[in-house]
Amino acid sequence: MAIPAYRQALPLLRIPFSLFLMPVFWFGLSALREPFGWGRAAAAFIILHLLVYPASNGYNSFYDKDEDSIGGLETPPKVTPELLHLVYLFDALALAGALLLSWHFAALVLMYLLVSKAYSYEGIRLKKYPLLSTAVVVVFQGAFTFLLTQVGVGATETQLFERTNLLLALVSTLFLCGSYPLTQVYQHQEDARRGDRTLSLRLGIRGTFVFAAGGLLAGAGTMALAYWLRGEVRNLLIFLVATGPVVALFARWAWLAWHDSALANFEWTMRMNKVSSLCLSAAFVAILLLARR
Repeated sequence: MAIPAYRQALPLLRIPFSLFLMPVFWFGLSALREPFGWGRAAAAFIILHLLVYPASNGYNSFYDKDEDSIGGLETPPKVTPELLHLVYLFDALALAGALLLSWHFAALVLMYLLVSKAYSYEGIRLKKYPLLSTAVVVVFQGAFTFLLTQVGVGATETQLFERTNLLLALVSTLFLCGSYPLTQVYQHQEDARRGDRTLSLRLGIRGTFVFAAGGLLAGAGTMALAYWLRGEVRNLLIFLVATGPVVALFARWAWLAWHDSALANFEWTMRMNKVSSLCLSAAFVAILLLARR
């Protein structure tokens, strides 16, 4: 009798949606100048994208109990206690797998899991505070995950704290700062009903697009500086070419939503997520492969 209940809860882990976070992983790997083991990279990828992120998604869904569309699910199923069981199972598997790579990696994974729970847990619920929750998300899903990925593949302390590597880590946070409010832009009614004053809700629809553009421009500018300091202008050109479709889609969406707020909806948000994830991942994978020819 329990198996159907767990099968019903499984979609709330939103595993396919977790893959939208791939660009930070590939970005972290592409920034490493020294060789690393592809086996360790594959293990880190599985731990993060198939265990850590789904556990965080599921925990958020357990406390949000969304009735309207959420990232990756247009019609989310009803939340049941079995969802929390799956979350704790995925937590345990993520930590066990991380320990097989290194205790440093496991400690950072544990920190990520705890912070993601503080974001949603009703007794803390960082999500209620627009600036604090945004800062937590963009740091932990950005720079923290960038460096976490590098720790997972065995990067040294010197590599991690090298000046331009930290600049690129900052870039990942700036890009998240631009894109994160866009993931909230269609949930204003749902968030207001729960009492969650998200950044996008505070900014409004037009303000969200202006803020996003500023964050993305700041990220691109910082990336250009970092690649110039590293003597890797080719990487910047690859990035600009690969992300051309993202810029075009964002500009079109912003224009349409500026004139019709109904178009700041789930369908456009998911389209933006898919295109940006694929294009950014393609850019960083190309940079990674070309550097190791």
